[in-house]
Amino acid sequence: MKTIKLTVNDQEVEIEKGSTVLQACEKAAVEVPVFCYHPRLPIAGNCRMCLVELENCPKPVASCAHPAGDGMVIRTDSPMVTKARKGVLEFLLINHPLDCPICDQGGECDLQDITMAYGPDRGRFCKNKRAVEEEELGPLINTFMTRCIHCTRCVRFGDEIAGVPEMGATFRGEDMKIGTYIQQAITNELSGNMIDICPVGALTSKPYTYTGRSWELKKTDSIDVHDAVGSNIRVDTRGREVMRILPRLNEGINEEWISDKTRFSYDGLKSQRLDRPYVRVNGKLTETSWEEAFLAIRQRIRKSAPEEMAAIVGDQADCESIMALKDMMSALGTPHIDCRQDGSKIKSSERSHYLFNTSIEGIEKADLCLLIGTNPKWEGTMINARLRKRSLAGNFPIALVGDPVSLTYEYQHLGDTPEILEEILSGKHPFSKKLSKAKRPMLILGQGALCRSDGDAVFSAAVKIAEDYGFIQENWNGFNVLHTAASRVGALDLGFVPSRGGLDAKGILSGIEKGDIKFLYLLGADEMPLESLPKKRRFIVYQGHHGDKGAMVADVILPGSAYTEKDATFVNTEGRVQRTYRAIFPPGEAKEDWRILRALAEVLEHKPSYNSLEQLRQRMIEENPVFDRNAEFQSEEWKSIASKVGKLIKSPFDPYIKNYYMTDPITRSSQTMAKCTESFILKKQEAA
Repeated sequence: MKTIKLTVNDQEVEIEKGSTVLQACEKAAVEVPVFCYHPRLPIAGNCRMCLVELENCPKPVASCAHPAGDGMVIRTDSPMVTKARKGVLEFLLINHPLDCPICDQGGECDLQDITMAYGPDRGRFCKNKRAVEEEELGPLINTFMTRCIHCTRCVRFGDEIAGVPEMGATFRGEDMKIGTYIQQAITNELSGNMIDICPVGALTSKPYTYTGRSWELKKTDSIDVHDAVGSNIRVDTRGREVMRILPRLNEGINEEWISDKTRFSYDGLKSQRLDRPYVRVNGKLTETSWEEAFLAIRQRIRKSAPEEMAAIVGDQADCESIMALKDMMSALGTPHIDCRQDGSKIKSSERSHYLFNTSIEGIEKADLCLLIGTNPKWEGTMINARLRKRSLAGNFPIALVGDPVSLTYEYQHLGDTPEILEEILSGKHPFSKKLSKAKRPMLILGQGALCRSDGDAVFSAAVKIAEDYGFIQENWNGFNVLHTAASRVGALDLGFVPSRGGLDAKGILSGIEKGDIKFLYLLGADEMPLESLPKKRRFIVYQGHHGDKGAMVADVILPGSAYTEKDATFVNTEGRVQRTYRAIFPPGEAKEDWRILRALAEVLEHKPSYNSLEQLRQRMIEENPVFDRNAEFQSEEWKSIASKVGKLIKSPFDPYIKNYYMTDPITRSSQTMAKCTESFILKKQEAA
């Protein structure tokens, strides 16, 4: 890469050729104020706040849009620059309302900070200020468009990052307005990020409006658990309440974006919470103490043989509680345990066979993508954003085998039945030629393909395609499984699957119906047809944080804690071990999940070897050394499996997620997600 040298404020800087003057200033650690510029968006150059002085140039130049040249001499602190910046800010403040005391952006506003540092001490405009009608953008974004400074960040974000160009600018000059023009809601799943990148208070969070101030909030780093991507987030709390959730920078996973479900579903943490133990007496759940709840469980376990007991782990369970539950069930001698409550046929013998091996960041290095039975826009929103980013770079054909869905990039729909995979394997399909020519191809296998009755055959077909067409190379692994459950990879790493002779989740439910399974322990498992289970001859213990499907059928309820209320470990779909940290305490008598299981095991006279969280995490490392890799991504060695492709049924792939906004107990308890469902899902279905 060629480099050039230039001088910024008497400091010599060497940067890559093709960089801008603004990037040269950043390299020299010189601050240049900006409004319209954002490092992840196309350059607009319309706010003129980044003006700098260029030697031998009669006027100041916009540093964000001006290419850096060899030998340039730049000044950012000259009288010309100071005067120009004050003039720009004076014009921007002509129509800006003086409502900082009530603005939700107060304390985090770029306009406030830049005006304080670079602006004039008074304004000369004495005529009436311009007022703009507010836009109705749906249940998530609140608008105060009189504050808008026309930076167009929101417009460019929708066009480039989200891939849904719903925002735009109409008219010109003083009459210019930012909006949707046709008065419709913003429908993309990344719309909340427009709030973060808005440099003023024109776009704010509707659920957070007038509820708190940034300096009042305690900030805690955490991980999102609404999907398996593991987006890095920051949980802002006040007292014992989660006030908002914001993204945290992680270039390897979510960059600086998060999905709307991650950002806005936090109000579900306050509704329908389990805050004390319950025991079913005469068909009715009755409040009880922890001791009585444990005794009721012990009494039932003593009446049950090991082969009559089973346990299922839910989608948001943390690795510590999974380890504790596995140890307890092993002590009881039962082989019937499973973490795949959706019936996924994913294999757990080889780690590389159930991971997103390319890595999320590695998508940008691929030159072809084959999607099988997945809708990444709903199943892994941030992964879909990476696919769009790579697609915009060009030379990246994308093909889909599955239900035709609306993605944010162009793709070739090959068909919706597994028969297409057989044609690709035989080389008869036209797309086979593109696969053969690709140097770094990748495929993404979704849960919609693995949860079918022929999921084993689909998995084997995908593996054979990967091996036959060069997806697996010495320094490249293009075989990827896209999980949707935050707990799934961690549970597979810990071996929470049936041992020899054990039943999987489907077999366990069938065993309850037949009367073979009489005791079932549910650790936050709510995504199964539990309501159809017979009420007689079975005993169900539900441990979780919401009164959802599992709690409704339980005979004993043990209140656990949500992801914002505990120090916990999760493993994302690419196998990266990450941790959440407690932001608030759980409500009422609810406890951390691993502590509940540790106490119950002692009541059952199966005392574990660990008494603290650190000891339990050491136990996890003993079970699988991957838990010693905190926040690191490491590629796994691929081991081929000599298995034939089984019989593929002809029925088309079904969508795995029917409602993006309600996929777990937290989102189903969220009023904001209910409004999104009404606005974006139900109305669309009615229109269809």
